[in-house]
Amino acid sequence: MPKSNSDPTMSNRLIVEGSAVGNTLVCPEGLSFWGGVDPQSGVIIDAHHPNHGECISGKCLLMPTSRGSCSGSGVLLELALKGLAPAAILFHEPEQVLTLGAIVCDRIFGIKIPIIYLKKEDYLEVAHAPTMTLAKGQIIIEHKVIDLDAVNIDQLNLTAQDKSFLSGDHGAAAKSAMETICLMAAIENTDDLVNVQKGHIDGCILAHEANLIFAEKMVMLGAKVNILTTINAISVDREHWRGSGLPKDFGEKASRLADAYVQMGVKPTFTCAPYLLEDTPQLGEKIGWSESNAVIYANTVIGAQTQKHPDYLDLFIAITGRAPATGVYSKAGRKAKISLQINVPSQWSADDDVLWPLIGWIAGKHAPDQIPLLLGLEHLRPTTDDLKALCAAFGTTSGSPMLHIAGTTPEAQDQCDETISIQVISHQDLLDAWNELNRGLSKIDLVAIGSPHSSIEEIRRLSALMDGKKCQRGTQFIITTGRQSLEIAKKEGLVAVLEASGVRIMPDLCWCSIIEPIFPTEAKGLMTNSGKYAHYAHGLSGRHSRLGSLSECVDAAITGSAPLDPPTWLTKG
Repeated sequence: MPKSNSDPTMSNRLIVEGSAVGNTLVCPEGLSFWGGVDPQSGVIIDAHHPNHGECISGKCLLMPTSRGSCSGSGVLLELALKGLAPAAILFHEPEQVLTLGAIVCDRIFGIKIPIIYLKKEDYLEVAHAPTMTLAKGQIIIEHKVIDLDAVNIDQLNLTAQDKSFLSGDHGAAAKSAMETICLMAAIENTDDLVNVQKGHIDGCILAHEANLIFAEKMVMLGAKVNILTTINAISVDREHWRGSGLPKDFGEKASRLADAYVQMGVKPTFTCAPYLLEDTPQLGEKIGWSESNAVIYANTVIGAQTQKHPDYLDLFIAITGRAPATGVYSKAGRKAKISLQINVPSQWSADDDVLWPLIGWIAGKHAPDQIPLLLGLEHLRPTTDDLKALCAAFGTTSGSPMLHIAGTTPEAQDQCDETISIQVISHQDLLDAWNELNRGLSKIDLVAIGSPHSSIEEIRRLSALMDGKKCQRGTQFIITTGRQSLEIAKKEGLVAVLEASGVRIMPDLCWCSIIEPIFPTEAKGLMTNSGKYAHYAHGLSGRHSRLGSLSECVDAAITGSAPLDPPTWLTKG
């Protein structure tokens, strides 16, 4: 993968052109726009972020890079369509999600949101300035002018098929798709594109109108996918939403959004855990996935290769079968840059699976923008569901598309490098993570399982743990899962058994897409086994959550309450 001379860490670059004037707003750490920014107001709603409560609209927004969900690009488009976007966004580390969102705003909708990459020393100078101006390719702050280089796409090595896409031979949608992919390749400092065999679409949740506007515009332009492409969880149970109490307008728009992607040739899988489907990617296979937990799992656990592609770029990749040859598509790009020694308390036992989201969440805190190697877990033998939970939680606090787990993941044995630094994740770090993710009430009105979607193994465990007991009166227990797992659960009689205990199982949608009244309006106390949902719950639902093991979640459903104190293995070490 030859590199161009425009390394974003070595030069100041104007990635998306435009002009801007505004006050600076500096975020000391990355921000996920999805689940972290209210698309209706521009206010930061991530309760765990240091800038919580501040408004980004009209500001010159500075952050090292983004983090978290691939869906941030869609949130940026929604803000732009409502006139609530930042005046400009500045980074000092490579970034893809918001960059792609700004490119779509510009190229498809004609709305300019300048994106700027700065050398760290210049970034820090702008961060200390109360205001800045961007004009004619220059940043102007008090006592200084910073020149910005334009992006050069002329160095790309394109195939005859690539050029055919660019010439419009395959229609307007394919032309726009390839133009965007080429621009992202130049931005990401590569001269080449790679072939990908599978795609996964993430921008299919009706979190805002922008996703529907984009999808239907692409249908109008004649977009069709050209590789096997699955689709993420959506905002409704596609076949049964009319009896759910959802507003008719919302249900119809959510269905239109899902149908638009199906019309473009996407398989109606409607799951945020595509790695649980039958056609799983293979070790070393290059794919083009979005959905942060799926990307991290595919790279980490399976050893497939995919960048954490932003929403909308996932569709462009599925249309062309091509992606920028950068990052984790190469062996060098998959190298660990930091080692994290996990000191698991000696009293921990394998039946307390809350350990895994805690590890993922705190590992992301220690490696917000680089691939870590996790040490100290070699003897623990995590299950598929343990790894699913770890990867999903890691994606809430890190922008990295993968991690390595010594003794578990395929490439971990190749990561031994005495030159990289080692940080220790201590017993106290795990306890602090537990406290941070357990801000909710102890009286539990709702137990939420399935973020990411529950596997058939998880459903079997839940049935065994319920063991015929009933949910506490006033406490609802809802599991979200994919269609494939649900069909297996029906055939095994698990659905009937769980429903007899008062448990509801829903396909197609997941907790990151559920709104009221499917999320019970009267519910105040929330319990989950998902570190991902515990992190995002307040921003999405207005309720803080409690986080516990699968067994503790079942106990909470039966008793109506969750323990206020951490597990004894966390308090005693």
